[in-house]
Amino acid sequence: MKSPSIAVIGAGAWGTALACCCAGVAAEVLLWMRTPVAEGVRILPRLPDVTLPDNIHITGAMPANADIALIVVPTQTLRNVSTRLEAALATGIPVIVCCKGLESKTSLLPLEILAQTMPGRPTAVLSGPNFAIEVAHGLPAAATLAARDLELARTLAAKLNTTSLRLYASGDPTGVQLAGAAKNVIAIGTGIAIGAGLGENARAALITRAVVEIGRLAEAIGGKASTIAGLSGVGDLILTCTGASSRNYSLGLELGAGRKLTNILAERSTVAEGVTTAPAILALARNHNVDTPIIETVARLLAGEFSPAEARNLLLDRPPTLE
Repeated sequence: MKSPSIAVIGAGAWGTALACCCAGVAAEVLLWMRTPVAEGVRILPRLPDVTLPDNIHITGAMPANADIALIVVPTQTLRNVSTRLEAALATGIPVIVCCKGLESKTSLLPLEILAQTMPGRPTAVLSGPNFAIEVAHGLPAAATLAARDLELARTLAAKLNTTSLRLYASGDPTGVQLAGAAKNVIAIGTGIAIGAGLGENARAALITRAVVEIGRLAEAIGGKASTIAGLSGVGDLILTCTGASSRNYSLGLELGAGRKLTNILAERSTVAEGVTTAPAILALARNHNVDTPIIETVARLLAGEFSPAEARNLLLDRPPTLE
């Protein structure tokens, strides 16, 4: 039985892709855009080769009613957008946050932001190894849907699961969110390694050791290290650290080749979350006295403290230890 209505807040590439997915399990999808396109337009700028299904309705007004609302905006705008959604959305409607990263000023995870802007509302997080264009075209994919209330996660996963996007429920939203944030930072690091000509062995080592330090930090903030072995952790790391379509990995490639960060960002219209997430996640790790050498190295390199060659030496000169 189809759900009556699903609201998707944000019409970037990922929001558009999720709206297309939701169109297969809902009678109606309300797709909120900050600046709506003209009536009748069925192709949006971020995914120009995707035609929206007929049951997706574009709106510039925050929805008042829906069975489920998905917020798909950059983490740095989540506070503002979720505040606006809370003012419009009826009480009790569950909200799923679908962005990755930490708020730069506070080092808060997305659901921690929602706890402040949408207090008392049932919330969950959706995260996994998914390129938007493939999901929009219905290619096979999987993701994790996590909530503190595992039954809520199971219920929402069952409602949103499709024949092409398989959802797995989890009771560890903290681990899932941390993994989704950290993988963007690691992707920049692996891009730098490949762009600087350090080789595939270096990339494999960075990804593997990143799993360890993300797991340490997950446990320190109340999550589970085992979650990092799942779709939101290892799965997303593999995709984001190797896929040519990864914004963070491609940014790292350019940095490794010697380009300046300011020049790279000036030429981009899309968001590479790892740039703002790196200092925020490093601050989080330091606040919990957790050693995160890869994250720290990437954050300091992005801050201009040293070059890719100096970063390489910093990591390799660390004393050997047990795995």
